[in-house]
Amino acid sequence: MSQEKILSLDDLTRKSAQLRKQGKRIVLCHGTFDLMHTGHIRYLKSAREKGDILFVSVTADSFVNKGPGRPVFPQELRAENLSSLACVDYVSINHAPTAVNVIFDLKPHAYAKGNDYKNLDGDVTGNIHLEKKAVEEGGGEIIFTDEITFSSTELLNDHFGVFPDETKQYLQKFSKKYNDVKIIEMLNSLKPLKVLVVGDTIIDEYHFTTPLGQSAKGTHLAVQYNYRERFLGGGLAITNHVAGFVEGATIVSGLGREKENEEFIRSNLARNISPEFYYFVDAPTVVKQRFVDSDLNKLFEVYLYDEDSKLENSGESACSWLDKNVEDYDVVIVSDFGNGFVTPEMIEPICNRSRYLAVNTQINSGNRGYHAITRYPRADFVSLNEPEARLATHNRHDPIEHVAQNLADRLKAKHFAVTQGTKGVMLLDNERGETYTIPALSTKVLDRVGAGDAFLAFTAMCLGKGVSPEAAAFIGSAAAALDVQIVCNKEPISSGNLLKYLGTLLK
Repeated sequence: MSQEKILSLDDLTRKSAQLRKQGKRIVLCHGTFDLMHTGHIRYLKSAREKGDILFVSVTADSFVNKGPGRPVFPQELRAENLSSLACVDYVSINHAPTAVNVIFDLKPHAYAKGNDYKNLDGDVTGNIHLEKKAVEEGGGEIIFTDEITFSSTELLNDHFGVFPDETKQYLQKFSKKYNDVKIIEMLNSLKPLKVLVVGDTIIDEYHFTTPLGQSAKGTHLAVQYNYRERFLGGGLAITNHVAGFVEGATIVSGLGREKENEEFIRSNLARNISPEFYYFVDAPTVVKQRFVDSDLNKLFEVYLYDEDSKLENSGESACSWLDKNVEDYDVVIVSDFGNGFVTPEMIEPICNRSRYLAVNTQINSGNRGYHAITRYPRADFVSLNEPEARLATHNRHDPIEHVAQNLADRLKAKHFAVTQGTKGVMLLDNERGETYTIPALSTKVLDRVGAGDAFLAFTAMCLGKGVSPEAAAFIGSAAAALDVQIVCNKEPISSGNLLKYLGTLLK
């Protein structure tokens, strides 16, 4: 019987219309309901008492942003658990980040939330305001139940072993020094920053295939081609991350003359980004084609670029713009992929005029052995992965702390971060002589492409704003942990998702 209560959203919409014609008062509840507990049951019973029929919509797995390892239970099981309750009449899985679409479709007489939502401004995502507006536009009202409150997140964090013991101990220690309110205040303080990103434009293409096996006429792999997805990469991805947390950002980068690529780039930049694009002489916009299977295992890559690309006018226009404008920005982030855009002539005004300068020089297949952070005479903050740091110092064996200290001293850097994948991040605070180690803050990795860029963007903004280095590295690590759950740079880190994720980690 309980399975018959689970309907598609379309069927639930038709059911709602029928019941409304019969004069029934419909109440809607919405949530993740990952770990059912007494608080949930009392909330649902109380909501049912406010009407004749109780509908419950459940957030689909792909839209759950409640932290690492969530949801613990898949959407089908969560819906089944709800449908087994006598107080629940119908359940539907909602494939959207909020209940707004469900509210518009069902037009409930009442939308019920728990008493922990009575303070609407306490919802860091801002979704409750959107849901309240939607229910009122449909002629309904938002109501708040009054029952004992539990936190599913705290229960899961404490008892389900989402993180290894080392990470749990780190989070417990960190949360005593920086609670979620302090961290959220730090993130909100970034809003007035003027941020400039200088870096290579890259279009990342994922070509999805189905492997067929070894070719019958050779030793190579044969695949069936399925479809392609395109994403903004390089400095563009970093700028999109930044734009979600400040009033406006500027990107300075280089493009080829292909109309299709430029239209794609401009249409996928956040609206509050001001682009300053300069063009290459007979060289294309850099495109990296990654051929992957359905599990995102990368089979091989194709680079569409010119390794000797040069800007029109020898880059004088870009240098002139930087010379005049760099010092107007609070934070300058350089994302140098070594693809030919950032020239020595550009580095001079960037290093001489930036108020706060963050730099990453990335190793890739096209520049390995020819590109290092040492091309910059100074930086306030440097973020590299371990191979990039070791290559820059030609030092394979010394402890990474020694390698980082060597480079920090050479660049006169106040802060130096080394990202180490599953080992997390090491941040050297050269001003105070402190070293902070942040473990990896995600247990689910979908795609690592872009995670280092997310860490650079958020840590740089925080440090440039004066946030404590320990907290800045934690925020950057949380952003990276969110990013590895996104395919390539399909979407930037949003304010609501990051704030919710940080709150989850610190509960």
